[in-house]
Amino acid sequence: MRPRIIIVGAGFGGIAAAQALRTADADIVLIDRTNHHLFQPLLYQVAGAALSPADIATANRALLRRNRNTRILMAEASGVDAAARELCLADGRRLPFDYLILATGAAYSFFGNDQWREHAYVLKSIDDALAIRAALLSAFERAEQCDDPAERQRLLTFAVVGGGPTGVELAGTIAELARTTLARDFASIDPRRARVVLCEMGDRILTAFDPPLSQSAREMLESLGVEVRTGEAVKAIDERGLNVGDQRIDAAAVLWAAGTEARPAAKWLAADAAKNGAVKVMPDCSIPGHPTIFAIGDVASFDAGDGPLPGLAPVAKQQGKFVGKLIAARVAGRSAPERFRYRDYGTMAVIGRSRAVAEIAGLKLKGFIAWLAWSLVHLMLLVDFRSRVSVYVHWAWSWFTYGRGARLLTGYAPEPGEKPRTAGLPEIEAEPAE
Repeated sequence: MRPRIIIVGAGFGGIAAAQALRTADADIVLIDRTNHHLFQPLLYQVAGAALSPADIATANRALLRRNRNTRILMAEASGVDAAARELCLADGRRLPFDYLILATGAAYSFFGNDQWREHAYVLKSIDDALAIRAALLSAFERAEQCDDPAERQRLLTFAVVGGGPTGVELAGTIAELARTTLARDFASIDPRRARVVLCEMGDRILTAFDPPLSQSAREMLESLGVEVRTGEAVKAIDERGLNVGDQRIDAAAVLWAAGTEARPAAKWLAADAAKNGAVKVMPDCSIPGHPTIFAIGDVASFDAGDGPLPGLAPVAKQQGKFVGKLIAARVAGRSAPERFRYRDYGTMAVIGRSRAVAEIAGLKLKGFIAWLAWSLVHLMLLVDFRSRVSVYVHWAWSWFTYGRGARLLTGYAPEPGEKPRTAGLPEIEAEPAE
């Protein structure tokens, strides 16, 4: 009987593992809550109306069409029965496995302030991005019709919490949306007067970069009109804004990008976990005590010697490919590599049009050259040719015209004070399967 390998999650790691197992003499089952693979590094551009969802998402079945040994299920995992070697699904089904790869990703953490979820937008899914896009565009539309100066200013104020790459990218794209794309579109308001505030509790933004690049990124943001506030913690978030330090900021939307927490794989298996909930794994990415169960990507905490690997797409892709090849070798009776080794190709963050910072192979880049490198790398990381062509065309058109082609408000637009949609934010309180 052929072994069954179950992969949970169709992100970078899950897809890479499935592709590495394409020729394995085994039955592969890929499970995900959605029917598509999402290129999350460009999700902020959907939120900022620069790209449409179809530009950065591809159907799982299309991606794995060549995998004749793979079955794809749109379902949600709820636990693991390691003793019985069964994956538990939310609908009550239990799927037996010989090997299990957990690539379930991470969710945003509010650091114990779960009541803030009611009023802050997050960015983990297409639904999240569309909700943010609707909130941004509808805020300008409402400001156009508002006669109260104070309320109009609130509608033209947007706060981003978190000075990591996602927060920096969101702040930059909102500023460019207001100051270039929408600059001449309204009669009663001047979108260029919109206030974009980036709040970071630490003493600088982009702490993963060297301080000089971090300072350059701050200067680039400020050149776009972004107000960067560091060294002040967020104390409250409500339906009309937030409190930062000792100051109140009334805002049309608060975007949360301040921290992540891994999906509950560690709880499912009663395994040792890092502070962010990621399960600590062995050198071959297996879970201690469970040599046939692997965790990769954001759900795993892999100690590379100088600390855990960061939650980046290249890490997940490399781990997925490694684990896929390892399992394929075991199934075929061949010797398998004993340790995963990560190849660091660099770290990048984009601030806006022709503005970025990057560290690549020891080189520290900023400005246009860093933006060009970021663009080329992200185009190549896109999983299919159609997406590369579509994104390239949109970027070229936007660069030359300052325009954005995904500015439609269709259907949902949040009312003032309405709870933001957080469809992409998973529950993280699941208990281990019995």
